[in-house]
Amino acid sequence: MLLITAPAWLQAKPLIVCTEASPDGFDIVRYNSLTTSNASGDVIFNQLVRYDEATSMLAPSLADRWKVSPNGLSAIFNLHPNVSFQTTEYFKPSRTLNADDVLFTFHRMLDPHHPWHKIVGNSGFPHAQSMNLPKLIKSVTKIDDLTVKFELSEPNAAFVSILTMPFASIYSAEYASQLEVAGRQDRMNSRPVGTGPFILKSYTDDAVIRYDVNPTYWGRKPQINQLIYSITPDAAVRAQKIKSGECQIALSPKPQHVLAAREDKLLKVVQTPAFMTAFVALNTQHKPLDNNKVRKALNIAFDRKTYIKTVFSDTAVAAVNPYPPNTWSYNKEIEPYTYNIEQAKQLLSDAGYPNGFEAAIWVRSSGSVLNPNPKAGAELLQADLNKIGIKTQIKVVEWGQLIQDAKQGQHDLLFMGWSGDNSDPDNFLTPQFSCASAKAGINFTRYCNPQLDKWIADGKRTTHQPTRTKLYVAAQKMIHDKALWIPLAYPSTAVLMRNNVSGYRPSLFGRQDYSNVKIN
Repeated sequence: MLLITAPAWLQAKPLIVCTEASPDGFDIVRYNSLTTSNASGDVIFNQLVRYDEATSMLAPSLADRWKVSPNGLSAIFNLHPNVSFQTTEYFKPSRTLNADDVLFTFHRMLDPHHPWHKIVGNSGFPHAQSMNLPKLIKSVTKIDDLTVKFELSEPNAAFVSILTMPFASIYSAEYASQLEVAGRQDRMNSRPVGTGPFILKSYTDDAVIRYDVNPTYWGRKPQINQLIYSITPDAAVRAQKIKSGECQIALSPKPQHVLAAREDKLLKVVQTPAFMTAFVALNTQHKPLDNNKVRKALNIAFDRKTYIKTVFSDTAVAAVNPYPPNTWSYNKEIEPYTYNIEQAKQLLSDAGYPNGFEAAIWVRSSGSVLNPNPKAGAELLQADLNKIGIKTQIKVVEWGQLIQDAKQGQHDLLFMGWSGDNSDPDNFLTPQFSCASAKAGINFTRYCNPQLDKWIADGKRTTHQPTRTKLYVAAQKMIHDKALWIPLAYPSTAVLMRNNVSGYRPSLFGRQDYSNVKIN
């Protein structure tokens, strides 16, 4: 008897991933949360270049190759030929990817006169604004159908690395034109079209996202036939769902769930050190947090050792600087603030607040890699600050609303975290501490210092790493001395999986890639 084996794609199975929160939307250029990147930029779209974590190098994506001019003032990208945009119920492309799509993507976010620029509303273009890209990028021009040239106002060593970030995903100019003619530009946020491995099929808010495999995907075709995000804010419920087989991958587990999964023969844990930092941002535009002595008092009053043990079950490393110690330019000379209640009281008194003051602690409602137990962490900070006379109210806010309100500077103390998208230190420094980012809202301290801003800017103007290191070391010292954050932890990324799942690799940046995942 002749046995005929069905094609691999017919044998593929759906992959169900238990995620921790709903995305803000799918028009990724408008948002800056990792949750939204995972649901949009990582699966629906591609960028010109990508960061290969295995080699720690930039690698081709929609651009086969690129060349930066010797003076650092221009970069030419050669596009991969015959890349198809996704065909959906609401859009059928008549052509493949070309330079016009790249021009639309960047002109939209950079040119205030572009017809699509103001359509995003109050959210704006947070990454582009925080990195001051409208000022950096002088022009984006088409050399031919598959060649695009960026001209910069000054050299920027991090420029190509920036283009690996989800906000730099390439959009279809043809689809945008179709929406504009119909007067339905708003649909870009709910009916996205990209070049990525998965097509958005449906989304039920706070419940489920369904994706189909893109049959015309230009890269390696996924080995699953459908991707489903089961939105499950409670980490305990995510742990139960993967144990019962309701999902094959569970993101952002709590440390105790990781330990339990290691003892379960049906499960496995994949883990990697993360290029992330958890912190409490202190809003320097709110009194009395504009006072350096007050901010130092808060740092000294917080018992980080107890926090790491309680929230991370000692699976994270206490943070000192804005980015983890395995990053080049990390300032090893900086000593962390030492827990000392009496010294904190004295600093408050010296600042003119001997009886303390009132403030609000903002924290997300659901757990994440950067904050596995938001409620417990906030209560620990509240109790410690109470010891020095600071009366705080804990304000628990749903993730999407938290980001929106924090960008507007409504918070006092904000439990937050930052995940880098590449290994360049600037990926932390510019978004979190530059003046442009303070204006854009991603710099949650809302602190703008001309000298700090200059060190960060000068660090991007040269590719000479020793020079960049010197500037970044100085920047880290100022950030520490000004006590802009209460640094919390450098976590590791852990993911729970069923034993029949293979091909998944956790990202140190928290990004998600399911294109190589297989269910056996």
